[in-house]
Amino acid sequence: MDVVVAHNRAELVKARGEGRLALVPTMGALHEGHRSLIRTARRLAPQVVVSIFVNPLQFGPGEDYSRYPRTFDADLEVCEAEGVGVVFAPAVEDMYHPDRQVGVSAGEMGTIVEGAVRPGHFDGMLTVVLKLFNLVRPDVAVFGQKDAQQLALIRRMVADLDVPVEVVGEPTVREPDGLALSSRNRYLSAGDRVTALALSRALRAGQEQAALPGATPTLIRGAARTVLDAGAPGLALDYLALVDPATFAEVGDDHRGEAVLAVAARVGGTRLIDNVMLELDPS
Repeated sequence: MDVVVAHNRAELVKARGEGRLALVPTMGALHEGHRSLIRTARRLAPQVVVSIFVNPLQFGPGEDYSRYPRTFDADLEVCEAEGVGVVFAPAVEDMYHPDRQVGVSAGEMGTIVEGAVRPGHFDGMLTVVLKLFNLVRPDVAVFGQKDAQQLALIRRMVADLDVPVEVVGEPTVREPDGLALSSRNRYLSAGDRVTALALSRALRAGQEQAALPGATPTLIRGAARTVLDAGAPGLALDYLALVDPATFAEVGDDHRGEAVLAVAARVGGTRLIDNVMLELDPS
């Protein structure tokens, strides 16, 4: 069966069936990581809606909104191959009223780590996610863990605002050499791509350090930073942070339990993010 494309609210209402429904929100330029999210969604619900919308509210001045990859025809082929029932692909004017005034605030959690580098980004992200939840009315929504702070904030929004949607996080999908899949990877030159591998190598170094007896957050950050400093000429680091997975506050050396080691950097003209989950002294 061909995928049904809905471009506005009325078409979405007509296309949406009854029964349990899973939503996979995307900005398009679909890759194997998105396929993984769709496959999880299909396991969770008989109906799957994939949204494709490049959200202007989450791009700041000088960011890549205008050149963000838009590959709609190829995205439809991916959705059809993966058995998606409905693609919701609204225009900006169908998502936002021209005199829009009300949005979602990400609070203090939206101003740290990634939010400190991209002010307002998470407000725009949460606003569009809440709108998608209200329009699609899914029972469950599936997101990738590569955007770990985004996932944590969506879970916090759902809890704080009593949004009746189950939020599921899927592990990051990587290339065989370790590079996290991203729609922005297509911007990397051959040389940039080699440089970009320092991000996943640094995260692995942090993981290996965390597995050693007596590992502390300071030692973990140091192991990752050594890789970035030594092996990544042309890489401009935005941050390397070891944070609480629920709040994204930096953890101290007395921290025990789960933590997220997160990194963001510019390689050439492309900004990349990545992270891994660690366990400190699980005993």
